Amino acid sequence: MLRATGLVKRYGQVKALDGFSLEVAPGEIAGLVGHNGAGKTTFFEIASGLVKPDAGEIVLGAAPGVAPQQLALYPSVTVRETLRLFGGLAGLRGQALRRKIEQVAEELHLTGVLDRRVGVLSGGQQRRTQAATALLPEPRLLLLDEPTVGADPETRAALLAAVRARAADGAAVVYSTHYLPELAELEATLAVARNGRVIARGTSAELLSGLPSEVRLRLDDEELSVTTTDPTGALAALLRDLDRPVREIDIRQPSLDDLYRELSHDAPSRGPDQAQPAVAPA
Repeated sequence: MLRATGLVKRYGQVKALDGFSLEVAPGEIAGLVGHNGAGKTTFFEIASGLVKPDAGEIVLGAAPGVAPQQLALYPSVTVRETLRLFGGLAGLRGQALRRKIEQVAEELHLTGVLDRRVGVLSGGQQRRTQAATALLPEPRLLLLDEPTVGADPETRAALLAAVRARAADGAAVVYSTHYLPELAELEATLAVARNGRVIARGTSAELLSGLPSEVRLRLDDEELSVTTTDPTGALAALLRDLDRPVREIDIRQPSLDDLYRELSHDAPSRGPDQAQPAVAPA
């Protein structure tokens, strides 16, 4: 588990974190989203022990496995040597270490490159290698900061499958990304950060509740569109007033992208019990 309460971190006159609070339970994947400068990476640095907060408290239920946003690998050594190093630092030895290396290499599609130097790998292979260093010791807490940025589809699919498996086994996961479909695929809860604090927290269903849908009707010579929080009622009203044939009906439900745009503006803090967002328009 992880519990951060009221974290504050200043760099000169800049407040990177300003009362950042987040709790993640065992078995939960928490998707941390927000614009650049929202405080996500500073939070990861504090949670991984690289930086101390100026105020607030953070409690970790276990030593975390960390995959930072920037690649942190030695280009002159092989993938196997890299995993042996990180596994050894986590306390793995002998046959147990060798077995874990083989397992995580197969899981992240690295078996064929285990004895290649990291510096000659493709970008996707390097991303998978970095993720493997975090996953290798089977940590009960995973901190993954933009782990698939610039990754190819194979890398993304392999990593998402590995993250789901760790959460299913009881690990708490904090997963930062700008690629929101990943969070839907992971069935992650959401934590939306802005200006150094979490302004919305809950499941996607809870946070999407109250956001407007769009109803579109295509006629022979025009298209009608209505944005509404009651798409069924709006559609019934449109059909009742029309005296021309309707060629196509489309109801677009709100998405994580809509939520991200809404809450990344000047919105008040919001939890799962606050269904109706009071936000500035995107």
